[in-house]
Amino acid sequence: MIPFLDLKAQAQTVGSKIDAAIRRAIRHERATSRLEAGAFEERFADYCNVACCRAVSSGTSALHLALLAAGVGPGDEVITVSMNFVAATAAIIRCGATPVFVDVDPVTWTMNPALIEAAITSKTRAILPAHLHGLMADMDSIMSISRRHGLLVIEDAAQAHGASYKSRRAGSIGDFGCFSFYPDKNLGAYGEAGAVVTDHPELARRVSWLLDRTQEDEGNHALARCDHGMDEVQAAVLNVKMDYIEAWTEARRSIAAQYDQALSSLAVARPRPPSHSRHVYHIYALRLRHRDQAIAMLGRAGIGVDVHYPVPVHLQQRYAELGYRVGDLPVSERLASEFLSLPIYPEMLPEQTGIVGSEVKKIAGGEQTFRSGWTFQDGMPRHGLVA
Repeated sequence: MIPFLDLKAQAQTVGSKIDAAIRRAIRHERATSRLEAGAFEERFADYCNVACCRAVSSGTSALHLALLAAGVGPGDEVITVSMNFVAATAAIIRCGATPVFVDVDPVTWTMNPALIEAAITSKTRAILPAHLHGLMADMDSIMSISRRHGLLVIEDAAQAHGASYKSRRAGSIGDFGCFSFYPDKNLGAYGEAGAVVTDHPELARRVSWLLDRTQEDEGNHALARCDHGMDEVQAAVLNVKMDYIEAWTEARRSIAAQYDQALSSLAVARPRPPSHSRHVYHIYALRLRHRDQAIAMLGRAGIGVDVHYPVPVHLQQRYAELGYRVGDLPVSERLASEFLSLPIYPEMLPEQTGIVGSEVKKIAGGEQTFRSGWTFQDGMPRHGLVA
């Protein structure tokens, strides 16, 4: 059996160090001292090449805090993508604002900058791109549009720890970067945890104000304080894992390269990172027209797979009140019907990767070629057909 994810294998590498760190944090009565959280904030800010980091209770909390600090509130709109985990949409709505979805690029699977300006209205307050699967969105184009229209940019970097775009780390380009450290992430805690990073001291001050319940109100009643700080146990875990993040990332990239080689003869779409981007492969996804059949066949072969994500947010029943219908975001909808995520974690053995590649080749050998009409500008695809 080859599992989709094997956290037990990682525990064999760092488990004893993490156990010691947790015991130390508890024994030293650090539950409210923020010694571990403070140390992690310094390390992660340095890792992301930003001035400020605040450790928080989850990735969703990070997004919520960043939106509040950006001044997003009732009546505002935030442009984002539907091909993503639901957390970004939930955070926008929690602020009282409305998510406005734009479609993704058919090659990179991230926000299509060519569609942003048509979605901007007088109510638009921010743009929230997601770095899907570990590949950063086209940030230069997004930042150019945002500055032209006076909008803030919040990077959803929950899947992109250590990813880069033109030598700039995820979270360092937008006004805010938001990370999740859920256990299955490339840098994962032992429970829920997250972080907000920024290179702008005033924006960092706003996030800190929202988190610090001991300060005076300062007369600002527009922001409601949030009990979203990271606990010391999760910070202790992350401080241990920070020593391994780069080695684990390179192991993921090596496994992805092995998949690329094994599947190179297949006419199926797989990750195609631009040369100026560092993809960190939180997810290695293929597009298969007969995806559900492939899942069943791989399951019978003892290979665990997953789908990220089977229903785009704009078509989920809980968000029906937003008024979107089938056909509104054709690329996202097509991807949702075809995505198949293969096993990828740093401890995978070469023979396991070989078995997965061999089984996928058997199943996907008959897939038809994906045809597209995209063109490239600065190494990034701009316009394309669904496939």
